[in-house]
Amino acid sequence: MVDVVVVGAGQAGLSGAYHLRRAGMEPDRDFVVLDHAPRPGGAWQFRWPSLTYGKVHGMHALPGMELTGADDSRPSSEVIGEYFDTYERAFDLRVHRPVEVSAVREGDGGRLLVETSEGTCATRALINATGTWDRPFRPRYPGQESFRGRQLHTANYPGPAEFAGQRVVVVGGGASGTQHLMEIAEVAAGTYWLTRRPPVFREGPFGADQGRAAVAMVEDRVRRGLPPQSVVSVTGLPLTDAIRRAREEGVLDRLPMFDRITPTGVAWDDGRTVEADVILWATGFRAAIDHLAPLKLREPGGGIRVEGTQAVRDERIHLVGYGPSASTIGANRAGRAAVRAITRLLDKAGAETETRTDEELMPAVV
Repeated sequence: MVDVVVVGAGQAGLSGAYHLRRAGMEPDRDFVVLDHAPRPGGAWQFRWPSLTYGKVHGMHALPGMELTGADDSRPSSEVIGEYFDTYERAFDLRVHRPVEVSAVREGDGGRLLVETSEGTCATRALINATGTWDRPFRPRYPGQESFRGRQLHTANYPGPAEFAGQRVVVVGGGASGTQHLMEIAEVAAGTYWLTRRPPVFREGPFGADQGRAAVAMVEDRVRRGLPPQSVVSVTGLPLTDAIRRAREEGVLDRLPMFDRITPTGVAWDDGRTVEADVILWATGFRAAIDHLAPLKLREPGGGIRVEGTQAVRDERIHLVGYGPSASTIGANRAGRAAVRAITRLLDKAGAETETRTDEELMPAVV
């Protein structure tokens, strides 16, 4: 039995744990951090080897400790994994791993019951920091099961070497899709880029005003109980030198989405076809929140309505790294905000308990 359970030890979860420490709480006594991954690093530990630290866009340091002296040529999975490991030890966060959280249910006395692979834990509040990596989204198309080639998602992208000499269809207009495409084009026999909508490339600086506007758009969705979009999805793709070269070379010549998948490739209703050995779905991720289903937090729109970090339907539940706080800097701020709100909730519950106890001890008036 603890006051707070933190589910997930990525950027958002570690930020929450740090601020719980700052609030005077002791790990394994007042709070516990549970992580399903085999080692420190959050989702970063699963990134493909060719995503070096120098290619990472906007990795913001965890609160209280900067990431310094990193080698830009090393895989980001190694650099950030080591950084998270050092961070956990420096602040003695005592992350329990690998621990799977299967469900969160209503318990007795206003507590939540967190069901895990190591047993059930009762808690007064929960910081959910499970991110999206465990829920890759792959759209369904007619004929998908008939394809004789290989289909894979960004979540299990192995790097470009495995696509040497192959014809590759890359589906998705986000940052991952363009990165995959530009890498693969250097070794593949041919590449094709398909997106649902024409990609939007962003030129010029991206300042604080643009950042706030982008976050506000995502925030509006979660306030209305709609599934969140990523912040990146509303900012457009930065027009870097690498992207300019790829456009000039024809690598980023975009095709509209196909209508069906054939045994040997993809096809459109107008008669066009593309032969392919591989379909790579760079189609993003969804929030990994199925374990919260017993609490019935979802709105009719499909998402959890959130004000700040708090689930509107249950003040004990805080979602960090969800919607507008899905960026690395947003996750840091959300961790702090969640702990402030939880501290107020715990103080309020403690005060009410003390009041009830005082009333019970008062002599009856005769």
